[in-house]
Amino acid sequence: MDSSIINLSNKTDKATKQMLQNVVNKKRKFERYKNYHFLFLWISVFYCFITIYLMYHLILKPYSYSFYDIFSIVFNNQFHMLLLFIAVFFLGATKVLYDKKEKYEKEYHELRCEIIDRSKDLWKDEAWKTRHEIFEMMKAKYDINLYHEAK
Repeated sequence: MDSSIINLSNKTDKATKQMLQNVVNKKRKFERYKNYHFLFLWISVFYCFITIYLMYHLILKPYSYSFYDIFSIVFNNQFHMLLLFIAVFFLGATKVLYDKKEKYEKEYHELRCEIIDRSKDLWKDEAWKTRHEIFEMMKAKYDINLYHEAK
């Protein structure tokens, strides 16, 4: 558990601390996959742009008179096929990372909304009066808004 969550000693019970730690872990996973997706997306865009540019100048421009020549040059040369397979790999990896990012965002948002919905049960009596300190700490330290359900 993070030290800032452990230091909430008298304000929350262990189950609430574990829920807060879980939402922090989900947020970290979501942020990590969001960054990976962003990186692979831009690598894919630049790689595909460079590949299309090279294919245009090396194949399409000189052999534009015959579709058969273009087709045979692309599919008979291993280097050209490798360029195309790498482009497909980058685009596929980008899609897989996007799906993982969406999955972890959904899990994070659901857990955050559960904490918000159950806040009356998690903080009772005196703890209810000090819960805003916990919410402010979560917002300041982890950028997790526990005041409202909207993203």
